[in-house]
Amino acid sequence: MKIFVAKLNFNTQSDDLRSAFEQFGEVSSAAVVTDQETGNSKGFAFVEMPNDDEAWNAIEALDNSEFDGNMIVVKKTEEHENRDNHGYNRGGGSDLRGGGGGYWPRN
Repeated sequence: MKIFVAKLNFNTQSDDLRSAFEQFGEVSSAAVVTDQETGNSKGFAFVEMPNDDEAWNAIEALDNSEFDGNMIVVKKTEEHENRDNHGYNRGGGSDLRGGGGGYWPRN
């Protein structure tokens, strides 16, 4: 199961996160998301745990708990195909006049 972790302390490292989740079971990966240009944390991360029961136990125990001085949010990552976008795809981009973006009906 892929788990989303938000409101992280900007000094939290991936290894710190891995250690916290390993208390509940096997962790396949733990990665704090960083800015590509600066390398600084963006304050959120993704953790993957192969056993769903262990993952749910970790979510229940760590959600709204204190970690590295912050109250963190921990939840199951929503799969892309399950997101409710009300039948619309998000548009994007821009043109030379500065416009762009919007919602476009799915075909």
